[in-house]
Amino acid sequence: MSEYHVSFPGLGWNFRLNSTAFSIGSFEVKWYGIIIGIGFLLAFVYGISSCTKMKLNKGKLLDAVIIGLIGGIIGARLYYVLFFDGDKYLKDPISILYIHEGGLGIYGGIIGGLVAGGITAKIKKINVLAALDIACLGFLIGQAIGRWGNFVNQEAFGSQTSLPWGMVSENTAGVPVHPCFFYEFLWCSLGFVLLHIFTRKFRRYDGQTFLCYVMWYGTGRFFIEALRTDSLIIWGMKVSQLLAAVTVLAALALLIIFRKRTKLSGCGAASVMELNQITYDDPDNEGLNAWQRFWKGFKDPEKAKKDNQKEADTTSSDVQDGTISNEDDKGGK
Repeated sequence: MSEYHVSFPGLGWNFRLNSTAFSIGSFEVKWYGIIIGIGFLLAFVYGISSCTKMKLNKGKLLDAVIIGLIGGIIGARLYYVLFFDGDKYLKDPISILYIHEGGLGIYGGIIGGLVAGGITAKIKKINVLAALDIACLGFLIGQAIGRWGNFVNQEAFGSQTSLPWGMVSENTAGVPVHPCFFYEFLWCSLGFVLLHIFTRKFRRYDGQTFLCYVMWYGTGRFFIEALRTDSLIIWGMKVSQLLAAVTVLAALALLIIFRKRTKLSGCGAASVMELNQITYDDPDNEGLNAWQRFWKGFKDPEKAKKDNQKEADTTSSDVQDGTISNEDDKGGK
């Protein structure tokens, strides 16, 4: 069905929606695809405009974004094929390519985009973690806008509700349901605003914004998914909820670990950057950062402890002597 009569009885709103934007012969162009495209375009513009602030090469980042987009589409399709309708595609494998008919999974898109884009960034020798900090903000833009594609298709809604904003259409069996697409739109939009400010003002190391994104999106998705009625169930739990819970816990653990390893009393963010050997004049810096320190400490904790103490003593001495200046680090906040 491509046309829906959608209403919000408690608000007195009524809409007529057609999932097809226009047709070229027998080929239909769906609003869902157009909306996803708009989301990607806005995310791309935001990412490119952030390159100067994050000290990244625009040309190299563009390559990573394009490859990441391709990887995201493949990942989103494979996630849907594997977890939602595997039997259908086993019987007719060629239909896996029919993306225009619908069937994408957001988690697969995120994973595929991160892997493909991350590998490309590494090959291009750009700061992968800084690129992730930009990418995750782009994800929030794309996810927020993309959810309106679910509204047009009348999908991704929740269970029955008596709340004033309950949504009714042919796909809801005539009863008001939670407009989960709108909940996620609000959650991702708020997340983008908060993490944009955090990245510009409070970010202390590359990759920190990305970990905050994982926590933010995963938390929202966990509770919103609980309301949905179209979820895949494994081991008595919804797959998306399980993934959300795991990623939130992992991100929280890493944020705690890295915070402890970058915290220096009285030194501030500028001194932390000095300790991490981050040179913001060099966009392709491959020096030690909080992530690499964690891995170094995991392999040889005793040696890492001694090295950290030695560097901390040196930095504290430099701070007292006035040799570390905050001016050089303004661009890396």
